[in-house]
Amino acid sequence: MSLINKITQETPSLITSLDDLSKLANFSLMDTLNCDPGAKLNGVDHLPREVFSGHYVPVNPRPIKDPEYVYHSKNLFRELGLSDDLALSRDFARMFSGDLSDVPPPMRNVGWACGYALSIYGREYYEQCPFQTGNGYGDGRAISVLEAVIKGRRWEMQLKGGGPTPYCRGADGRAVLRSSVREFLAQEHMHALGVPTSRSLSLYVSKTEKVKRPWFSPGSVSPDPDVFVAESAAITTRVASSFIRVGQLELFGRRARKNEHPKAMEELEKIVLHLIDREYIEAIDKNLSTAEKVISMSREFLNRLTTLVANWVRVGYCQGNFNSDNCAAGGFTLDYGPFGFCDVYHPQFQPWTGGGHHFSFLNQPEAARRNFFMFCTAIRPLLNSDQDHLEQLDEIRDSFTKVMQEKMNKMWAAKLGLGSFEAELFRKLEILMAQTPVDYTIFFRELSTVPNDIGPLKKSFYQKVDSEKIDAEWTQWLTQWKSLIDADSVDSREVISKHMKTVNPKYSLREWFLVPAYQQAAKGDYSLIRELNDVMTQPYAELSKEIEEKYYRRKSPELFDLAGVSFLSCSS
Repeated sequence: MSLINKITQETPSLITSLDDLSKLANFSLMDTLNCDPGAKLNGVDHLPREVFSGHYVPVNPRPIKDPEYVYHSKNLFRELGLSDDLALSRDFARMFSGDLSDVPPPMRNVGWACGYALSIYGREYYEQCPFQTGNGYGDGRAISVLEAVIKGRRWEMQLKGGGPTPYCRGADGRAVLRSSVREFLAQEHMHALGVPTSRSLSLYVSKTEKVKRPWFSPGSVSPDPDVFVAESAAITTRVASSFIRVGQLELFGRRARKNEHPKAMEELEKIVLHLIDREYIEAIDKNLSTAEKVISMSREFLNRLTTLVANWVRVGYCQGNFNSDNCAAGGFTLDYGPFGFCDVYHPQFQPWTGGGHHFSFLNQPEAARRNFFMFCTAIRPLLNSDQDHLEQLDEIRDSFTKVMQEKMNKMWAAKLGLGSFEAELFRKLEILMAQTPVDYTIFFRELSTVPNDIGPLKKSFYQKVDSEKIDAEWTQWLTQWKSLIDADSVDSREVISKHMKTVNPKYSLREWFLVPAYQQAAKGDYSLIRELNDVMTQPYAELSKEIEEKYYRRKSPELFDLAGVSFLSCSS
């Protein structure tokens, strides 16, 4: 029987110490799934090696040297009932900068890392594994250290940059302050935008430990890094209901399909049922058979994944690298590497130079379909003896495109303040947005004011439009749009505007806001990180004039095509 649903302890009204937090620990993954038979139980397992079976490997994180507090998410601390002072305490800082040597029981002195497979755009890959077998690919620098049940909900806490694991492929397992700042701020921003996501708990940086990373020289426009830069090692703790990925299911699905070892099918079933307990327990009747649970989970994941991607497009977010191993099986945003938020609207906006068209902004629905196909392929061996359920799975898989389009249409209608999608109106808008061109966030926010003329919309235009023809086309479109919203709703334009402003954010976390924040942080000044977090966790609010002038504006011309600002080639 699963341990996941046997938790009865009450959460203290305020968690003020690591001892308080330890009382809520409950390690469902380590206690119910299979440990790698070749693992070292003390967690001293930091060199690349093949992991042939088992769901996890115990790993002892390597603490960063001389850790210094940078920031913590006050919003998440409040939600979890954690005292803000806890983030500054010695015990908490030790644990969440990687030192588990003295944590209070029942917390454990080792964490865990998991293997997963890789597919890119629906194609299985093995080459990224150093052994060319798929047995060496997985959590290379992410180590989970705690599961805790807080206020009736299970949270897994994972150190990003906690040192090497057997899956590190020869790397150092570290993250640098730059990427840690980006991930910390992005997760909390996305949550505030209403987009399902992993969350940020805390961020610590080493005052003395440096690691070298390839990066861009100042002013570079090269798509490839041209220098090595010594950067401060950092650890950010990300939090989620679980960190099970589609790629993780794929690993066990491939092994079961190929009958790679005697427990292959058992391990696939175990990880799938564990996923259901962790992510879908409220949506799936626990009395169903395994096959019925698998079908129910597939339907629910289809709904969550399509909703997620529609939300990405709604807020102008591009994942950049949407491989199956970056696709959370719980249906939320995971792994903020070469992500980016649109400045200029472009269907093929892509912040990662290695991502190509297949992971670009408006191709994300298709990338999601490919990941969903791999999800269905991974769980298919569990249904091989049941033709009826196999046919149901195929029907669910084949319905993805239709469901995705419905979600996209609903999202575009909401952004436009309409009750239903108007294809011709949207087609004309797409042409105008690309032709002008416009700033994606500012355009839809200004449209949300339901302006009398195109004047406010011009705040979003990236070039001065003198053409009477273009002005006339925009005016014609605006007139047509307003006639549709008037005909579509009994609400006043004021009410429509208010609703549109809950869909179209005013602030988005653009890369050129992040760059000065992590550059200042590298010098020990964390004030801009805190300011950005304050602003970006209120993305729909009307803030002060000073904040508006600073963060509600178009990208400056000199920043276009600038490496590390307009595009990224790596995410470490």
